[in-house]
Parts: sequence; structure tokens; C-alpha cells
Amino acid sequence: DVDGTTIQVGGPALLEQEHATELTVADRWREDGAIILHVFAGGTVIGALALADEVRPESRAAIDALHARGVTVVMITGDADAVAKSVATELGVDRYFAGVKPEDKSHTVADLQREGRTVAMVGDGVNDAPAIAQADVGIAIGAGTDVAIASAGVILASDDPRSVLSVIELSKASYRKMKQNLWWAAGYNLISVPLAAGVLAPIGFVLPMSIGAILMSLSTIIVAANAQLLRRLDLTPVTFG
Repeated sequence: DVDGTTIQVGGPALLEQEHATELTVADRWREDGAIILHVFAGGTVIGALALADEVRPESRAAIDALHARGVTVVMITGDADAVAKSVATELGVDRYFAGVKPEDKSHTVADLQREGRTVAMVGDGVNDAPAIAQADVGIAIGAGTDVAIASAGVILASDDPRSVLSVIELSKASYRKMKQNLWWAAGYNLISVPLAAGVLAPIGFVLPMSIGAILMSLSTIIVAANAQLLRRLDLTPVTFG
């Protein structure tokens, strides 16, 4: 109460409860994706507030970069459809699911998986934890809740959405290095092991044991050195968008 007058602030439910009509400016704000709250004094509307999410500039850059890599971006949110649509349009999100309850987010992820998609879920809150656990790859923002972090397979040290790109690039580069090292080790052993076993002894060539030991160590060194090249990978966040 303020000076004996009851002050209330609320959304559509409060409007309906008080049988009041919202202010005309609310339509324009809603089109911009804002959440509208009306202020009541003694049961009469005296004003309105518009609450809107501020889209970080790096978010658009991250989504553009994901699109460039052929990744479909989906947004799952508990916000109203108008808000979700506004944000999705501004960011260039491919699909969005609005008004999703916390317990239903994991069901939405499961629906995407049933479409034959491999799903990576990025989240930071308690509400995101089941969806993160359901996804093929769960990614938690390091500044998020302990529950979300515990459910994830990957934890981002930064809350910059472009860090997801760094995870993708590092994962692909690591997989390439793994294949390179496997092919190298297989080919190397395919040649060196028969030589060490004396396959060419009938024609007078026998590999000395000392040389064989050196070659074996050399193989390990080459594999380790190739893996160390990952340190040269440029993971600088993308800046276009």
C-alpha cells in the first residue's frame, strides 16, 4: 500500500482479474517482443512497463557462424510466443519453441532427436539440466548452476555464445588428429614390425635391435608431436554477424 492505496503490478492474469483494459501502447510494445506489465492503483490501470531481453551482439555472430557450418539453430524458451518470435527473428534462429515449461524442455529435445537430428543443448539454469542430460551433447555455461554443470558433458569457461564455435572447432580438429595418428601408427607398425621380425632376413637384411628401439620411440614422438599441433589452433571468437 502507498498512502492507503493498493498498488499492484502484473500481466494478463491481473488484467483479467481486475476486469481492466490494457493501455493502447501495450500493442506496440508487444509487437517488439516485450513482456507487458500493468500497474494498478486501487484497481485502476495507471501505467504500464515493458520488459524486453537485450540481445547480445556476439549472439548474432555466433548464430551466423553456426549457419555457415551447416548447423540448424533451435531456441527453446519459456517466454511467450511474441517475445520468442521477436528474439528468434532478430537473431536469425531457424526454429523456436515458446512457452515451454521447464519439465518439457527435455521432451522437446527428444522430439528433435526423433526427427533424426543430433542435438547439442546449451543451457545454464536448473530448468535446462534435464534437456542438457537428454541431448547427444550437453553444454553448460561455466557461470551457470551446479545442476546444469553436473548434467553436461562440456563446460564452457565463458558465457560468450561464440564459445560454442570454439568447442565445435576443437572437437573437429581433435578428431582429425586422432585419425591422422591412427593411420600413422598403423602404417608405421605395418612396415616396421615385419622388418624387426626379420621378414627380409632371407635376402640378408636384418634390422638391428638398437635401430628398432629408436624407430619405436620415434613413432611415439611423432604421434605426440602431431597432437601438440592442436595448441596452434586459432579459437579466436568470430566477429562477423
